[in-house]
Amino acid sequence: MRILHVYKTYYPDSYGGIEQVIYQLCHGCVQRGIESDVFTFSQQSPAGQKLWDDHKVIYNRTGLEIASTPFSLQALVEFNKIKNDYDIINYHFPFPFMDIMHLTGRPKAKTVVTYHSDIIKQRNLLRFYQPVQDRFLKSVDSIIASSPNYLATSTILQRFKDKTCVIPFGLKPARISANNDRRDFWRQKIGGPFFLFVGAFRYYKGLNVLLEAAARSGLPVVIAGGGPMKADLEQQAKSCNASNIFFAGMVNDEDKNILYELCYGVVFPSHLRSEAFGVSLLEGAQFGRPLISCEIGTGTSYINIHHQTGLVITPADSHALAEAMQSLWDNPETARRYGENAGKRFAESFTSAKMIDHYIEHYQQLLGHRSN
Repeated sequence: MRILHVYKTYYPDSYGGIEQVIYQLCHGCVQRGIESDVFTFSQQSPAGQKLWDDHKVIYNRTGLEIASTPFSLQALVEFNKIKNDYDIINYHFPFPFMDIMHLTGRPKAKTVVTYHSDIIKQRNLLRFYQPVQDRFLKSVDSIIASSPNYLATSTILQRFKDKTCVIPFGLKPARISANNDRRDFWRQKIGGPFFLFVGAFRYYKGLNVLLEAAARSGLPVVIAGGGPMKADLEQQAKSCNASNIFFAGMVNDEDKNILYELCYGVVFPSHLRSEAFGVSLLEGAQFGRPLISCEIGTGTSYINIHHQTGLVITPADSHALAEAMQSLWDNPETARRYGENAGKRFAESFTSAKMIDHYIEHYQQLLGHRSN
């Protein structure tokens, strides 16, 4: 079986949640003897093929970019050259140029769409794009949603419910660092227990709400990550005179895992449906930490079950977020129980091995056979 994953960005240009899912699918399938390649765009890597870890990546240069979407005639030509070399083409939605490549190329391969998110921000452009989107989704063989919550609340997916199944995303087991020097570094840098946010600083992450909640509660909060909103958020924290907020900056996997080890709980204030799943919640659950997230009708409330693995609150409400943080802080036994439940839920439902098993089974069903 040969599989081609298609998305607009990949390593090393971007290390976001979608890229992480693609990497784990490729790596996991290769480990099981299934060839997996990636077709993508890059500003850093020259056009052409390159080996990334154990799988091949086909990089294309961007000819034009509109609303964060790359377009390229060269990529269209390249896709048409290779489209029939694969048994499965796994598209990762949303990426409008991908729709055009598929509709003009009409590959012979079976086609799967991993539906990561509705299009939320570009509402005006969506009016022009929607006919293409609908034609694309109608033409593919199957669609995979990452949670039953998202399937139930997406008006787009509801129109294609008959060809949509649910396969939750998963993570490979985290490496527990043996580097006690780094652990001591972070202990000295931050101090005692703290709430942790890890992620990109994007418009839908609700970080301004987290800063307001931290300033209101006075509880220690560590924010790890970066992005275009970094300067504004640091200025907001400064204007609040909130000495309890610590910006850790971009961290590598080792430091990130140490922060998850040391934290009291994980706070995930994303307040818009652009946050379709919440990989950081999975990471926190994997480390057995209690979770705080918002009810936005997506996979965040599939990972974090209210009063079982943590607390689920009203979105964009700094009062509610401050109260949730204070509640966990004042009730360590409850926080411990939530964290323990989160760890169990992760092991039962969200490992990368389970995700890869289900994807391979789905691919095989499309091809009309199963492995022995």
